[in-house]
Amino acid sequence: MSSPSAASAVRPRPNAIGFRPTGHGEPEERRAMPKVIPPTVETDDEYFWDGVQNDQLLIQTCADCGRFRHPPVPMCGDCHSTAWTATPSQGTGTVHSWIVSRHPTEPDADPRVVILVELDDGIRFVSNLVDVELVDVHNEMRVELCFRVIDDVKLPQFRPAPSPSRQTPSVQG
Repeated sequence: MSSPSAASAVRPRPNAIGFRPTGHGEPEERRAMPKVIPPTVETDDEYFWDGVQNDQLLIQTCADCGRFRHPPVPMCGDCHSTAWTATPSQGTGTVHSWIVSRHPTEPDADPRVVILVELDDGIRFVSNLVDVELVDVHNEMRVELCFRVIDDVKLPQFRPAPSPSRQTPSVQG
């Protein structure tokens, strides 16, 4: 049995279907990937990303029956209308479900908490939960909308909403 050559130790062999893993043996700067892949803006969701740029979470709303829908689609599933408007979300909701995303080769500095938010507007929205300790994350947690710029991409995110007992009373003069 012969020992593998230096070239085969650095460059992985293709598998049965010809796939050759990349990144092995390459300098770190060549393998670096952005933390956020910029969205591909399509006709159906251009309004959404325009709203994000203006610090608004816009929800597609059927112009005929008034139903909110997300993700954006060209036709209402209830009345089959193609007419729609964009309605600003209240930006508040409740965590319906959550996970901690742990990428095996590109770990985050802090845990990335991915949540499914039941917005008070009546739709569910997938996003990240920020500004919170992992031990404090739980289902039914109240959250509020915030925006973060990551790798030059502005994204809608959520953070814990202040509880009524912790809110500072306003000072009236």
